Amino acid sequence: MPGPSPGLCRALLGLWAALGPGLFGLSAVAQEPFWADLQPRVALVERGGSLWLNCSTNCPRPERGGLETSLRRNGTQRGLRWLARQLVDIREPETQPVCFFRCARRTLQARGLIRTFQRPDRVELVPLPAWQPVGENFTLSCRVPGAGPRGSLTLTLLRGAQELIRRSFAGEPPRARGAVLTATVLARREDHGANFSCRAELDLRPHGLGLFSNSSAPRELRTFALSPDPPRLVVPRLLEVGSERPVRCTLDELFPASEAEVYLALGDNRLSPDITLEGDALVVTATATANAEQEGARQLVCNVTLGGESRETRENVTVYSFPAPVLTLSEPSIPEGKVVTVTCAAGPGALVTLDGIPAVVPGQPAQLQLNATEDDDKRSFFCDASLEVVGQTLSKNESAELRVLYAPRLDDSDCPRSWTWPEGPEQTLRCEARGNPAPSVHCERPDSGAVLALGLQGPVTRALAGTYRCTAVNHQGEAVKEVTVTVEYAPSLDSMGCPEHITWLEGTEVSLSCVAHGVPPPNVSCVHSGEAGVVEGLLRVVRQHAGTYRCKATNAQGSVAKTVAVTVEYGPSFEEQSCPSNWTWVEGSGQLFSCEVDGKPEPRVECVGSEGASEGLLLPLASPDSPPGVPSIESGLAPGIYICNATNRHGSMVKTVAVSTESPPQMDESTCPSHQTWLEGAEAEGLACAARGRPSPQVRCSREGVPRPQRLRVSREDAGTYHCLATNMHGTDTRTVTVGVEYRPVVAELAASPPGGVRPGGNFTLTCRAEAWPPAQISWRAPPGALNIRLSSNNSTLSVAGAMGSHGGEYECAATNAHGRHARRITVRVAGPWLWVAVGGAAGGAALLAAGAGLAFYVQSTACKKGEYNVQEAESSGEAVCLNGAGGGTGGGTGAEGGTEAADTAEAQAGGEVFAIQLTSA
Repeated sequence: MPGPSPGLCRALLGLWAALGPGLFGLSAVAQEPFWADLQPRVALVERGGSLWLNCSTNCPRPERGGLETSLRRNGTQRGLRWLARQLVDIREPETQPVCFFRCARRTLQARGLIRTFQRPDRVELVPLPAWQPVGENFTLSCRVPGAGPRGSLTLTLLRGAQELIRRSFAGEPPRARGAVLTATVLARREDHGANFSCRAELDLRPHGLGLFSNSSAPRELRTFALSPDPPRLVVPRLLEVGSERPVRCTLDELFPASEAEVYLALGDNRLSPDITLEGDALVVTATATANAEQEGARQLVCNVTLGGESRETRENVTVYSFPAPVLTLSEPSIPEGKVVTVTCAAGPGALVTLDGIPAVVPGQPAQLQLNATEDDDKRSFFCDASLEVVGQTLSKNESAELRVLYAPRLDDSDCPRSWTWPEGPEQTLRCEARGNPAPSVHCERPDSGAVLALGLQGPVTRALAGTYRCTAVNHQGEAVKEVTVTVEYAPSLDSMGCPEHITWLEGTEVSLSCVAHGVPPPNVSCVHSGEAGVVEGLLRVVRQHAGTYRCKATNAQGSVAKTVAVTVEYGPSFEEQSCPSNWTWVEGSGQLFSCEVDGKPEPRVECVGSEGASEGLLLPLASPDSPPGVPSIESGLAPGIYICNATNRHGSMVKTVAVSTESPPQMDESTCPSHQTWLEGAEAEGLACAARGRPSPQVRCSREGVPRPQRLRVSREDAGTYHCLATNMHGTDTRTVTVGVEYRPVVAELAASPPGGVRPGGNFTLTCRAEAWPPAQISWRAPPGALNIRLSSNNSTLSVAGAMGSHGGEYECAATNAHGRHARRITVRVAGPWLWVAVGGAAGGAALLAAGAGLAFYVQSTACKKGEYNVQEAESSGEAVCLNGAGGGTGGGTGAEGGTEAADTAEAQAGGEVFAIQLTSA
């Protein structure tokens, strides 16, 4: 059977994979030998889309077949047992096509299901109210027409990105299309300006398709809050025609205040307000101006509108007209002695007063006349007018000035006869004259023709001093006056009248004087530094007059001070403190002899040797300017008598100086060796340490750490580190000495191991420990015939492996160094089975009994010296003893057992010990 086209196959495979058969309880194929099949059995197609259906059968030779559906067809393909047809413009929500074949006089059928879906292309949010009061509910309504199936649709209402409500329409009938979601929301302040929107989602992912979503256009919500109280209006009660008065209107609890509309008007004239926001408060200010047509009672209204609601306040204002009074002079400028008339007039109803004198009735003018004098020049006249408006009395006034013409006057108050000015600062030179018109004033010196620049600011100099003729002139006449100008200036002290440096000679008579310049003449006084009295008259010069004097010149314009340095010169003189008669030079210090001589100018000093080794030699002197501690004498200095001569231009003086030499302490290896050795037991003496120096140093040595106890003889405890300190008046020297104590050797320990019985062929070890300094050399003496003896590297241990009878006997350990020798002995007795073979019968039994008795004593001797098993074989007495070095045992052994060498000192007499080991048979 020929198959459908490749495009048709791909479409059918996609739909078969997406939609499984049996969704609505339809069987895949007929449970009969022959069946008809329709693919896809269930399909979901976008509304207006197209779909290929394949109708087939397994009947070998079907008579006829077809596909029944109400949907539009676009093309058909056929085979022997199949039929493929394309359905287009599918719009019905649900339809059921039927595939049928006629086979063996039976009709085979297969029924399918085709549903359509529509994307949420239109998502509409119902428009929001233009203004929404805060605290009241409003409705959000979202419509999604035609989208479906509705059961796969979810609608969400959002405030910005925040979800307010979300609803899924799952469970709705498959044919249902479109959806509406409505919610009630409480309006808040923060919702003002917020965008609300609706999002629709069509989820076809369970059917193998995607998630289709769309959102509505956002709609902005505008919320508002308006106080129920009316605005507060502050206005003037009275408003004059042509005047300007401020108006203020405020309203609190207003949100958003920036959105409010304000209407402010006086009568029918709308004002131009300035609006200021202060949080939730609205402040409106304006300037109210009235014209003549508005005269009378008027209302000023303030209306605030927000969110379609208004709050309004009205206040009454009375508009009135009150022109200012008119004040006139018959002649504004009049010569002295003539009569002038003054008139004060105002509008209807106003009562006028001229210089305190009221008019007879309101609306009538007030008048006065006077004979003009000099005192009336620049006199001011005042005209007051009062008017009563709505129970309130209003007043206005006007003034005018009278000018009286008269000749110049030069008064001492405006042009003094004597002027005194300080030099330097800029001054405005004034000589003013009274007169009308204003006179011109000219001041000139008769002798030189110099002119004062009156009225101009300029520096005052000494050249301005002198007498001037001042003339004042106007059209009415002239006036003349003589003026004296004095220029004062502060004192000055120059080098000619008051030099900076003065030199006096001791014993002469002088006076200290300074001449100062200044106006008025200065007073000059000089004071010695550190003293309070003023220097006056003749002085007989002494050295105490030398120093700094402060001279001060003072007058009314100030003071000036100058420092005068006075030097008093005198001949040389020696002082014992600054140039001693006896001087000791310390060797190695590099110190120079300091001989400071008093005299001005500074004397020249020279010291020359006069006898002995110093004769003719110059004594090096320290310069007063040399820094301390800098050595200048590198070699020795010859002691002796030196003659010192000091000279300056005022004389000379001689002094004798005796010079001696000394030195600080010094220790070295030759006087105090750094390593010293003592012998234990020798007579205790101090360290061999001495020091060189002049005067002779004292040397003290002390031990580092624990102090050395006082004893007559040297002990090992005296070893250690000692610090020696040499001291004299010129310093100290230290040295570290290490003391070592040597002593004779002593065998401190001679022990055998093992401490118990050893069978024949067993091993034993002898250990020898000696105390000595320098360290002792260890040597051993063994019984004759003892073989296979091994010694350790330092000979402190003797070992025997496989003991035999020849190893029995006396062993001696000797320790030797440069100070002597000491030895100790130990006896090893070997007994074995061969003894029992050599002794028979009763004698053997007696020996066995003796061995038993010895064993018993051996057990008891375990607490002998140093806890070791010290056993001596009982040869004749059958008795075992514990030997402690006091001599031989009770047995018949040789005299060498337990003894020491007779040549040793008394220390060796207590050192001999004998140890025995009993070797037993298994």
